[in-house]
Amino acid sequence: MATVVGVFDAYDQAERCVREMRARGFTDNEISILAKGGHQGEGGGGGEGGGDMDLTADNIADGTAWGGAIGAAGGLLAGAGALAIPGIGPLLAVGPLAATLSGAVAGGVTGGLIDLGVPEDRGRDYEEEVKQGSVLAVVEADQSRAEEAASLLRRHDAREVEVHGR
Repeated sequence: MATVVGVFDAYDQAERCVREMRARGFTDNEISILAKGGHQGEGGGGGEGGGDMDLTADNIADGTAWGGAIGAAGGLLAGAGALAIPGIGPLLAVGPLAATLSGAVAGGVTGGLIDLGVPEDRGRDYEEEVKQGSVLAVVEADQSRAEEAASLLRRHDAREVEVHGR
């Protein structure tokens, strides 16, 4: 297995990438998204459904609307979880990373990424990106599909795309 990580500056970039990954056969059990929450409960819509995909960084802060929108578009809502991690604050994790992080709250994002095979120093860098408001995409795939996932992340303008073997 390999873990592929990329950093997006905006939610809509991550959303488009997730959509294309799913169209190319990546499953909900392979794709995770992580973003800083902020002022949960304020802002736009909410609940499940709501196919409105015109979300901006401002309303990503409403984890309910964001999770519902990703779920409607990408089928990832089943793995969505709101987490509060000391030193970072509220996060919304969608996909398998949500379960990993809920078990690694003491180690924060870095600890969860280490569990997925990301070196500690890179995990700290990625955690800092999330603290600063970036959206983290993590794909767990077999080695044969890792480069495809990395290519898709880059095509959708992800930064710091790396493949980490486990």
